[in-house]
Amino acid sequence: MYENVLVPTDGSDSAELAIERGLELAETYGATVHALYVVEPVYTAEYSGERIINALEDEGKRATAAIAAQGDERCVPVETEVRRGPPHREILDYADVRDVDLVVMGTHGRTSVERYLLGSVTEKVVRLSDVPVLTVRTTDEQ
Repeated sequence: MYENVLVPTDGSDSAELAIERGLELAETYGATVHALYVVEPVYTAEYSGERIINALEDEGKRATAAIAAQGDERCVPVETEVRRGPPHREILDYADVRDVDLVVMGTHGRTSVERYLLGSVTEKVVRLSDVPVLTVRTTDEQ
């Protein structure tokens, strides 16, 4: 049913449930997990902006490596990548280029005002994706 499962991560605890679900599905269907971390560009007049980006990319490498390690424990192949750009656009582009069958993402409980004003990466991906998106809700108890 699934050959390529994309699991975008921001390295947060709230992404862990989505990672777990993505690995479970990949294990069940013999799929490859694609662990993706997107660094959103920081625009600053100072030189420190590039250092911030580099630090975020290093965090992305650690986050995706952790998913690869979890995949190794389950004998699930994992491909990792760190990209720069608007997160929802990079996730959608990656899904298209890599022939992803399913995107598995965490969602955060935001108030309706925050959601209206800010939107979220997950909401944008759900609205714009050509492939199914499984959202995994994180609650305070988890």
